[in-house]
Amino acid sequence: MTTTEKKQQLRKHKLLATGLFLLMALIFIAMTITIEKAPQQWMYYVKAFTEAAMVGALADWFAVTALFHYPLGLRIPHTNLIENSKQRIGDNLGSFVVDNFLTSENLRPYISKLEISKFVSDWLEKEKNKQLLSGEVIKYAHKIILELDDQFIIGVIDKKGKEFIDQINANELLGKGLEYAMNKDMHNQLMTFVAGKLKTYIAENENMVKDKVKEESSILIPGFVDNMIAKKLTNGLTKYFADIESNAQHPIRADIARQLTAIAGDIKTKPEWKQDIDKLKHEFLDSSQTTKLAADIWKSVKNGMVTALEADQSALKSYIRKSIDDIADTFKNDADFNQKINAWVRKNAYKIVLKNKGSLGALISQTVGNWEGKDLSEKLELEVGKDLQFIRINGTLVGGIVGLIIYTVTQILL
Repeated sequence: MTTTEKKQQLRKHKLLATGLFLLMALIFIAMTITIEKAPQQWMYYVKAFTEAAMVGALADWFAVTALFHYPLGLRIPHTNLIENSKQRIGDNLGSFVVDNFLTSENLRPYISKLEISKFVSDWLEKEKNKQLLSGEVIKYAHKIILELDDQFIIGVIDKKGKEFIDQINANELLGKGLEYAMNKDMHNQLMTFVAGKLKTYIAENENMVKDKVKEESSILIPGFVDNMIAKKLTNGLTKYFADIESNAQHPIRADIARQLTAIAGDIKTKPEWKQDIDKLKHEFLDSSQTTKLAADIWKSVKNGMVTALEADQSALKSYIRKSIDDIADTFKNDADFNQKINAWVRKNAYKIVLKNKGSLGALISQTVGNWEGKDLSEKLELEVGKDLQFIRINGTLVGGIVGLIIYTVTQILL
């Protein structure tokens, strides 16, 4: 019920109670005048009833009004009780709620029935709710990413990156990396690729070889001899690199493998390698390159996530929706998980309420105490004023009946 409706209802019942009082007053006046002119025995009974009814009505009107206002605006002691006692009301209300509702005996039966997992499961079972949740997650994730302090994030990446790099044993890492590449036969693959490229390059650039031979040749050597030498060189080199390319057991492959194995061992063990690599590492850490690298990393990550969140379809959005589906399925089918969730919620809800019940009582007291006295009085009158008007009505009727009884008993006795 709205505040306006409550005000209309209160006004209607006030008019009803006041109207009943005025009716008693009119009947009383009518009986008084009629008795003076043409008295009848029954008129005295009606007059006694209405006289007592008016007294009862006025007494209850005063009592009800004194709760919320000064009767007729007169500052009579112990009236306008709500406004004048709002702080005490707030304190008592806070203590009442804490002492009578927030006790372990009262809380335990209700908290033990909490089944938050069932509520979540039922809610997530509806497709529109899953879509709503995924939409909100995507929206807030997008907002959070855009509002993040870029410089702060870059600073964190830069700092953590430097700490990580500084702790790395670069010699051990490089040495093992080279050994790993050799174990995976990457060095042979690289030699096959390089030999093939060199073979093709030399074959395609035979004229360049001829020109170089002529440049270095004596003027006494005929040109056809230079060409023959160049041809021999070209064919020889082409055949040599072709042989390396096609022959997995070529001696140069084994020689290079031995040298790489020795280099890997030297990198891991020899002090001069450690000094040189540590020097390079610290030069890199002391330069602005790490900050630039951190900025590039964050820019790439941020742009990628923003683009994915703004796209109609993306792997990130699909992952979010799938995660929500998985969560819904877990709540629906995993009884052990639901039991753990409910137990955790019940335990912490119980502890939190008991731990903070004093704060709740203080909050009620402070809230009521901070209200304007007139506002509090009006709020309470709107809530209970309608029922209090029935006290006025009952007071009118009961007062009249009591007055009639007293008058009747008096007539009998006299």
